[in-house]
Amino acid sequence: MKRIGIYLTAVLGVISFNIKAQAQEEKDFQFLKYNNPGLTVDLGVGLWAWPIPMDYDGDGDMDLLVSSQGKPFNGLYLFENKTGGKNPIFEKPVWLAKSLKDIQVSYINGKPRFTVPGAELLDLKNNISKNRKKLFPVDSIKKDIVGRNRFNQWKLVDYDNDGDIDIVVGIDDWGDYGWDNAFNSEGKWTKGPLHGFVYLIENVNGEYVNKGRIKAAGKEIDVFGAPTPNFADFDGDGDLDLICGEFLDKMTYFENVGTREKPVYAEGKLLSNASGIIKMDLEMIIPVAVDWNNDGFMDLIVGDEDGRVALIEHTGKVINRMPQFKNPVYLQQKADNVKFGALATPFSVDWDNDGDEDIIVGNSAGHIAFIENLGMYNGMPRWAAPKLLESDDKAIRIMAGYNGSIQGPAEAKWGYTTLSVADWDGDGLKDVIVNSIFGKVIWYKNIGTKKAPKLAKEQNVTVDWGNATIPKPHWNWWNPEPKSLVTQWRTTPFATDWNKDGLTDLIMLDTGGYLSYFERIKKGGELILKQPKRIFYGTDFSGYNQKNDITDSVAGALSLNTGKYGQSGRRKFTIADWDGDGKLDVLVNSLNVTVLQNMGVKNGVVQLKNQKPVAKLVLAGHDTSPTVVDWNKDGIPDLLVGAEDGHFYYLPNPRTK
Repeated sequence: MKRIGIYLTAVLGVISFNIKAQAQEEKDFQFLKYNNPGLTVDLGVGLWAWPIPMDYDGDGDMDLLVSSQGKPFNGLYLFENKTGGKNPIFEKPVWLAKSLKDIQVSYINGKPRFTVPGAELLDLKNNISKNRKKLFPVDSIKKDIVGRNRFNQWKLVDYDNDGDIDIVVGIDDWGDYGWDNAFNSEGKWTKGPLHGFVYLIENVNGEYVNKGRIKAAGKEIDVFGAPTPNFADFDGDGDLDLICGEFLDKMTYFENVGTREKPVYAEGKLLSNASGIIKMDLEMIIPVAVDWNNDGFMDLIVGDEDGRVALIEHTGKVINRMPQFKNPVYLQQKADNVKFGALATPFSVDWDNDGDEDIIVGNSAGHIAFIENLGMYNGMPRWAAPKLLESDDKAIRIMAGYNGSIQGPAEAKWGYTTLSVADWDGDGLKDVIVNSIFGKVIWYKNIGTKKAPKLAKEQNVTVDWGNATIPKPHWNWWNPEPKSLVTQWRTTPFATDWNKDGLTDLIMLDTGGYLSYFERIKKGGELILKQPKRIFYGTDFSGYNQKNDITDSVAGALSLNTGKYGQSGRRKFTIADWDGDGKLDVLVNSLNVTVLQNMGVKNGVVQLKNQKPVAKLVLAGHDTSPTVVDWNKDGIPDLLVGAEDGHFYYLPNPRTK
């Protein structure tokens, strides 16, 4: 125990890529901390939580290791359990090693064993990367996969009760599904399904033999991607049943109607209880079967795409041949880094009118939250836990559903909310303007007060299109409503009084990907936007892709995204005088954030020159989302960035003392 304690002390604070040390040495981005002693929040890593429940420190209770891919919060993290019980408050995460893609844990005779594709890890604590035993060629499974493969999950189990350890593999196949732009004019997906198969590699007299895909009810098991197979006696009849995950949010139960020695699986049923089908909050879920509370029943510890991990507790009951599990309860930790889901899109504003800047933020799940600034503490703001905003007395959740994403039904649970806050209707109260996975710009009117905002039901942001056909991205299968604004998805709707006439205008991408100005006017007593003008000009480059890579290296009207279909949109930006020259610059997502410097206005056109990223730390996988803050109230804008890992990263302006 002493050795473990020394080891943990040595690695405590070592975050992936040594972010803190790099920030101090190079004046780079640093994590935004809750800075709030005693606060507890949802346990979470960065992207794609792959949980490994185990008693890591040997003290008799369950700790939690979580492997997290993506940038920059990449790593294998330890959340130590010091409080005990089935619902402990875990310690802050400790970085142990680089993340291990597709890592799985299997319990054999009550002991955890760890696998990655094709191999078993023999020493997870001391020599993760090198001390491994080859099990079986990975290509022997992947040869059957015709398309892209994202999940390759190897588990150990005595499948047929013959005393030796077999291998089962869960693997997905995107070949039929494709990925992008396949809805017909009626909104039906014209490509095939997403597949998720389960293979048996049987141990036959000490030699592994690929027995092919496991069947249920006479057909190959085929769930909606990411199968994550878990074999255990879930119904208490002495044989091994199977629970699989999927790419979306549900789990499928396959009852063993054969014997322990000769398994035969019934047709799969979605895992459910008295309240309905059991669902996780997001998608890309990773369930792990383990007796979490040591009551003799196999529970499920399930990772979510946004880095959180939930307990789905087995009640010990079986009703109508279905083992009964409780609904997911997300595990808790001592607050550390401020986080809100994945692909966090913050906007800094004094939401509650108490004199300091709060954060209003969207994320990949389609939520919108208020993170309250509780005042300065040790030189930085102290933050409350995120609180979901409500509209019409219901928590806001924008989701694609079956056909709302250009990339298909696999994105049903995503919403990609990105927003700004402004007095949209001129009544003196702050409203919220939102774009999302749909590319449809809406707003939520504040019907509360300055100190206690309350949001009404969503409304369309309206444009005076005259007699023209309402524009839309040509790949959208659906048509916009009258006067509505439908443009490229997942791109910031920046609301600001651009021309200083007292009306709030809109700066954002038009349907062609060009950064455009939508002027606000009064017409017939109605506040409405004029049709967009492309008033922004790139003095050196005119075209970029979603990650700010240059696609057109000549000067011209500024297209922030020249991509189409699923590669369109995705641009996040804010507008501020970053360099202090009195002109408003545009700060856009890139490896972290890049400043498009305002060189002045010529003939009504804003001249923008591309600069290098503001720091070295790579924050982006897909994109980042910047906003400016002035917590020290020196009049100089500093930078706060929401990253794909859901964390927030702070960078003082070089002019800040």
